Amino acid sequence: MTSTGPAPAPDHTPPRWGYGTNGLTDLRLADALGLLADLGYDGVGLTLDHMHLDPLAPDLPARTREVARALDRHRLTVTVETGARYVLDPRRKHGPSLLDPDPDARAARIRLLVRAVRVAADLGAHAVHCFSGVTPDGTAPDAAWKRLAAALTPVLEAADTAGVPLAIEPEPGHLLGTIADFHRLRRDLGSPEGLGLTLDIGHCQCLEPLPVADCVRAAAPWLRHVQIEDMRRGVHEHLPFGEGEIDFPPVLDALAATGYRGLTVVELPRHSHAGPQLAARSLDFLRSVTRPAPRGGTP
Repeated sequence: MTSTGPAPAPDHTPPRWGYGTNGLTDLRLADALGLLADLGYDGVGLTLDHMHLDPLAPDLPARTREVARALDRHRLTVTVETGARYVLDPRRKHGPSLLDPDPDARAARIRLLVRAVRVAADLGAHAVHCFSGVTPDGTAPDAAWKRLAAALTPVLEAADTAGVPLAIEPEPGHLLGTIADFHRLRRDLGSPEGLGLTLDIGHCQCLEPLPVADCVRAAAPWLRHVQIEDMRRGVHEHLPFGEGEIDFPPVLDALAATGYRGLTVVELPRHSHAGPQLAARSLDFLRSVTRPAPRGGTP
């Protein structure tokens, strides 16, 4: 049976803000979680990487239990992100990918994502994030799409078993780069209920044909995770709020009207040198541009 996903809820849901640990890589994870809780964040986008929660560590289950206790102590919710640059290959950014021509290399990425699903289940995460990867040189587009669908199948099976949605992100320059590409993948896979969408607000500004608020409304039925930062048209550079071109109030109004109840995570992976200060400034900004819910709970 196919599904187009649940219809957007009719209520006006207040945002739940998170901050990505990929923007706090100079902090120990315990310190990062304490910082975000003290600042007033609702949760954290936890990137599985060597400096925080290493998905390849032999004692991963014990470390995961420790992180779960810390999240509970700080009353933080979590989403698990898998965008670590060199966690599998110290020489290739985001390599190997789900599109790698080498079946063994693809299998390494599949194993990482399945492990991420298990970590997410143990942490009570609301979603697991992933992306397609860049199409390798010499690979025809149709072959790349078939390879992606085949590679994601065992990951979706693991996610279904764990009861954790898999949320794939359209990433500029990747095979799956737009919301339209997400729908192609859904069709190729037979519209599985467990496949959702990570919507990066900055990426919409960067390359989607629709205005950002319209992208949010169009993505609403499949929305499982949201990332947010400022960005400029045509330039894939994650910017602190106020340094790009996005008009945030209508975007956040559109997001609230969808009824989305997951985290909206600030994504500034190249700003760890100023992570604590930017985490504070980002939350202040987001609160300042978020309009209160209308009386009666309807948009």
